[in-house]
Amino acid sequence: MIFHLNYGVIGQIRFYFPTFGIQNYHMQNQHIKQLAGLLLATLFISTSGVLGRYIAMPSEVIVWFRSAFAFPILLLFCKVKKIDLRIRKKAHYGPFIIGGIFMAAHWITYFYALKLSNVATGMLSLYTFPVMIAFLEPVFLKVKFNPIYLVLGGMVLTGLYILSPEFSLESTHVQGILFGLLSALCYSIRLLILKQFVTQYNGVMLMLYQTLIIAVCLAPTLFFMDCSGFVSQWPYLLLLALLTTAIGHSLMVHSLQFFSAATASIISSVQPIFGIVLALLFLDEVPTVYTLLGGGLILATVVIESIRSNNK
Repeated sequence: MIFHLNYGVIGQIRFYFPTFGIQNYHMQNQHIKQLAGLLLATLFISTSGVLGRYIAMPSEVIVWFRSAFAFPILLLFCKVKKIDLRIRKKAHYGPFIIGGIFMAAHWITYFYALKLSNVATGMLSLYTFPVMIAFLEPVFLKVKFNPIYLVLGGMVLTGLYILSPEFSLESTHVQGILFGLLSALCYSIRLLILKQFVTQYNGVMLMLYQTLIIAVCLAPTLFFMDCSGFVSQWPYLLLLALLTTAIGHSLMVHSLQFFSAATASIISSVQPIFGIVLALLFLDEVPTVYTLLGGGLILATVVIESIRSNNK
């Protein structure tokens, strides 16, 4: 009797424990896959630095081809996934168009930053946008300004000073930083304009319309800017449209449903690190100690703001 009872208890333990182990393993495996997807999206998006600096064409022309190539790819994706492409209200057309214009300005100034300086400086300057958003939110969304942003802003300015201790407008390195900051400003405004629509529309659908608006707005540049490099550069332009824009951003949007905005922001902050590594491998750009120190300080503000906003 005792043996039978003990055997039953042991049997129950042996029955439940493997089941729990399998379920736990399955959950961990799913989390690893989702995390890998987010990191892969971050890696793909970070290729914009190397490709933007490498492609030997005017920045405006690069952005036009990037958008023109990405649009049909995103459209096909939306059709396959049966994503609703309707714009529900006429009042939304204005913000969509203005957001697209700021996105175009963001991409153009970003590529100027890359070409004038290097991948590390261009990407790190761009990554001041989270702090810029914090300063702009009270203006756009009528939220209360938090004094902590003054501290974060000071950290960013210190990081930028370390990136370029000798400030001279004649220096292409400084010009690259300024274009990177302008790109960050345009990106911040674009995000704040479209923030109210993120919950109403699919993220890939928003990106689809952004590429369409950019392609339409920049079409005139094809008539007065040098496009002769297209013959030799089209594979890299296609890679920029497919890998960086269509796949990278779509995969990022897909990954966001599994993580909080703060977690996604923190993980995405490794983009400049990926960009620096890719530039080292493909362009032989070795970052200086100043770049690493200044960049580390800028990225630290991104992590701090992400954690702070999540806790709030």
